[in-house]
Amino acid sequence: MTRLIHSLADIAAPYDALFCDLWGCLHNGVAPFPEAVEALQNFRKIGGTVVLLTNAPRPARFVQASLDKMGVPQDCYDLIVSSGDAAQDAMLAGAVGRKVWHLGPEKDDGFFSEIPPEWQGQAGVERVSFEDAEGIICTGPFDEIAEVPEDYRARFLMAKTRGLPLLCANPDIVVDLGDRRIYCAGALAALYEEMGGETLYFGKPHPPIYDLARRKLATIGLPDDARILAVGDGINTDVAGAMGEGIDALFVTSGLAHDQFGPDVEAPEPELLRSWLAMRQKEPLYSIARLR
Repeated sequence: MTRLIHSLADIAAPYDALFCDLWGCLHNGVAPFPEAVEALQNFRKIGGTVVLLTNAPRPARFVQASLDKMGVPQDCYDLIVSSGDAAQDAMLAGAVGRKVWHLGPEKDDGFFSEIPPEWQGQAGVERVSFEDAEGIICTGPFDEIAEVPEDYRARFLMAKTRGLPLLCANPDIVVDLGDRRIYCAGALAALYEEMGGETLYFGKPHPPIYDLARRKLATIGLPDDARILAVGDGINTDVAGAMGEGIDALFVTSGLAHDQFGPDVEAPEPELLRSWLAMRQKEPLYSIARLR
């Protein structure tokens, strides 16, 4: 049974590191949550390491640039590990071929232009037209504000007929951009999979992003047996991924499912929360209204 807590400090002491989600936990896509920033800063002050583990479909340096622009202070985290990092590794390894069609907005172009040092000088990947593609790299809709997954059904039917695999660089279905809910690459991938297309995932809740995060932790000296707490508002991404990896989870109730736990988003009703979690067969060790 999940334990409803008031602040991260209530449970932080036993943990060496946090895997902390971004959207819905640290920020709302427009501005950071001051209490969340302070909670992460305080965790670092007691010796903890903060990894921002995000399903953003861009390499970490582009995620950091977005956080800087938004006003998230760099002293509240140590590392950023993105779904884009893990998916980019797979793409460069040829997971969906060497000629790929990019389904996604221009802001994700860094996925193709910023090649990690370890891949420099090796066989490249070329962005081509849909007609010439061997596979699809999906980072989201072309127009994430106006489009919905069904807008891509006809194109996906052609892709499936041609046997094109789709690499999903962001398994999230939706995120909240301020007060607006928008679709992510995960919603498009789910439709393609439902239609019978082959789909590959590399962000939460799938293992590759956790493997990458652990490797990054090792580079800054954390041991393999470091105790990790995953923080997130996605029951099917953050919590499911943590459970699959044997990591304790702290579920943030004020995020994607904020309207499920009673009228006061700052005070989720315990019975509603536990019933909702039971229906989804998910059991985070802890839950909290907001990261603070």
